[in-house]
Amino acid sequence: MRNLARVTAALLVVVMALSLGACASGGSKVQAPQSTPAPTPTPPPASVTEEVVSEPVTETIVSEEVTEELPEDLAQLNAQGYLEDVFFDTDRFDLTPAAREALAKNAAWLQKHPTISILVEGHCDERNTREYNLALGERRASTVRDYLVLLGIPSQRIQIISYGEERPFALGSNEDAWRLNRRSHFVIVAR
Repeated sequence: MRNLARVTAALLVVVMALSLGACASGGSKVQAPQSTPAPTPTPPPASVTEEVVSEPVTETIVSEEVTEELPEDLAQLNAQGYLEDVFFDTDRFDLTPAAREALAKNAAWLQKHPTISILVEGHCDERNTREYNLALGERRASTVRDYLVLLGIPSQRIQIISYGEERPFALGSNEDAWRLNRRSHFVIVAR
């Protein structure tokens, strides 16, 4: 009940204040005349000209970021060693921190050269069966391709193949040779 009385009293005070304000400003109000916008003149009709459309001219756009000139010959291009191999642990296809670092460098180079296409070869050491090594080599190449795609390289630029144990980098039947043969190797296939 007290709240209702307070609300009513507050409303009365507001109404009285508004009434007094209206009375104090009483007097005749003069409205300013409203201006009408001047009509905009319409320009005289222009003569219609016919535009001749010709075949587009194609230009090769060279990236400004590329400062090095690459050899035209693919064999020379691959011999330069622009892309680092990625190495794996025994019977593994997951990427080590060193492999991720090498792939980051490779991805940066590939981003600077957007016309380059590559082949990722999966390799294994001589241990295990031929079938096992072919499957492991394919998993290694797929993992590398997937990581490069994650780093922003379009998948259309990356092909994969597995050679298993068929193309060893290092000959020998010891840990030093096996370590070098457990890798993914990069071959530039298109410029």
